[in-house]
Amino acid sequence: MLMNQDDIKKIIPHRDPFILVDEVEVLDGDKIVAYKNVTGAEDFFRGHFPEYPVMPGVLIVEALAQAGAIQILSKEAFRGKIAFFGGIDNCRFKRQVVPGDRLRLEVTLTRMRGPVGFASAKAYVGSELAVSADIICVVGT
Repeated sequence: MLMNQDDIKKIIPHRDPFILVDEVEVLDGDKIVAYKNVTGAEDFFRGHFPEYPVMPGVLIVEALAQAGAIQILSKEAFRGKIAFFGGIDNCRFKRQVVPGDRLRLEVTLTRMRGPVGFASAKAYVGSELAVSADIICVVGT
């Protein structure tokens, strides 16, 4: 493990109950591999859905965006800044994510245009693709 959640909190401003990245395994150039352990204790499971707990797809995408923000904000030029979700394209949901799953978040920065980063993002459970999307991150001050 390269970073635990305490290290992650030094880079992005997210806090409980909305920090959705537990650890970072790889932070290499333009790629990050991070994890979210889906325990079932997360507050969103109280309402989504009490009889059939499934992690909301939009929160899986948010976890990918947070991993992308960690990747971009780790760059020297952007340290100490904040990153905002700028957009999402080509999002596809392929597998449900349920309590007990370990979500692997892989985000590859494909290009930067000033403070705007474009990335390819995929979330897996084991070897199964759960979500894929192209995301845009905008670095603010």
